[in-house]
Amino acid sequence: MPAGGRAVPSVRHWLRGGGKGAAGGRSYPAAASYDRLMSPLTGVLTEAWYLYRRFAGHFLLISFVIYVITAALVALLSLAGIAGAIIGSIIGFAATYVVQASLIKAVQDVRDGRVDLDLSETVRAAGPYILPVIAAAILAGIGIAIGFFLLIVPGFILLTYWSLIIPFIVLGGAGVFEAFGNSWRTVRGYAWRVFGTYVLVFLILIAFAIVFGIVLGLLPQWLRSFVDNVVTGTLIAPFLALVATLIYYRLTAAHAGEPYTATGPEGATVWEPPYPTAPPGAAGSSQADSTTPGPAAPGSSAPGSTKPYPAQGPTDPVPPESRTAPPGQDPGAPPPRGSP
Repeated sequence: MPAGGRAVPSVRHWLRGGGKGAAGGRSYPAAASYDRLMSPLTGVLTEAWYLYRRFAGHFLLISFVIYVITAALVALLSLAGIAGAIIGSIIGFAATYVVQASLIKAVQDVRDGRVDLDLSETVRAAGPYILPVIAAAILAGIGIAIGFFLLIVPGFILLTYWSLIIPFIVLGGAGVFEAFGNSWRTVRGYAWRVFGTYVLVFLILIAFAIVFGIVLGLLPQWLRSFVDNVVTGTLIAPFLALVATLIYYRLTAAHAGEPYTATGPEGATVWEPPYPTAPPGAAGSSQADSTTPGPAAPGSSAPGSTKPYPAQGPTDPVPPESRTAPPGQDPGAPPPRGSP
């Protein structure tokens, strides 16, 4: 309980209707700070499901359009023989990460409680990050596969610690190799909770696959493959993007010593992890460089920074020479004794 004896409502409290929206008394998970005594990941799946239902039309449209276009291209290329099938496989592989990057951008967009970017704007916003995301995914896949091949346990460790690579690239603006380090340092200290969250997600997906498999069994064989590829991806991809993005925001807020704020009513202000806005070495970029996204603990240094994270403001915001002298006093004269 914070100072003053007033309890801060948890995210779960607001997701159950603890906050009231302005329009018609509708309940929203209003901008309430996250209880510091809780784990940063408490209620993450509940919040992910709430946002999934609230913005289902937006999320499902993004994933459905991309998957349908990809399926059509792959089907056409398969008519061209082996070469076409290989090209189609590459396109299908790349489309998976186009969907992920676009949905992560979409989650970032709706955190203020409204949809500001339409389908084409969301995909364009994710466009610059698609190649780095694909490169990082390939490297991570190789490393995780080697870990599973050796003793299985290293594979799960890498899968957990590298689970935030794509959010760090798409939301934090990190490079491919920088994202690996940032993800590792962010998950460190919360690895078991992150691992447990993804285990629950895996169990949910198994239950979904069983139910959906029964439904697919009722369809004709020629339609079964299309529905399996397009509909399954369309329904699952947004939830996976929501979970990864919310974990990213919750853990970066925890490391930065900032209270986590759930998505509130339309137009609500939400905290964004700081990240560089100018290239290293550019004029005036020292402050941006000192707030590189990353999991520095409160009071410690951020990755690549010698200043505390988050950066502290100036101690004297008004230079002495810019202060206004009292009426009748020489601006260059020292202040009278006893004055501030």
